[in-house]
Amino acid sequence: MTGLRKFLFLLVQCTWGVAQTAAGAAVFLRYRRSPHFRFRGAVVTVYPLYSSLSLGPFIFLTDKPPKDRRGQVLYEEIPHRLLVHEYGHTIQSLFLGPFYLPAVGLPSALWANLSSCQRKWRRDVSYFSFFTERSANFLGEKATGEPSMRAVVI
Repeated sequence: MTGLRKFLFLLVQCTWGVAQTAAGAAVFLRYRRSPHFRFRGAVVTVYPLYSSLSLGPFIFLTDKPPKDRRGQVLYEEIPHRLLVHEYGHTIQSLFLGPFYLPAVGLPSALWANLSSCQRKWRRDVSYFSFFTERSANFLGEKATGEPSMRAVVI
């Protein structure tokens, strides 16, 4: 990503996407002692929670090894695929701006955390088949040219 593109990425995230960027900054400060790195203009934090999260230009990746439905640790490339997926959410934030949290954040949080939804995606369908997650996979793959979580069943 060129200097101008990074600048525009941050400008849009800090204006059009100010709500999720402010929330991401607060979470970033909470985990300021965790490892950080940059990925295509986003700030990535590896933190000790079980789920990953994207808020504006901030990506929070779990440090827990991903497991399949039987509890087996998944492939070694999953952390990078998860990063590409979460980067797709940052692209959603760019497009949707103030509508990101109600249109993507809330549905994703419900899909990930409601027990009735968890039963469905643990039993019948892939977690990544939900529209917000499927869209993040698509956008992350298009933006990076790398594979995401699309084919992974969790």
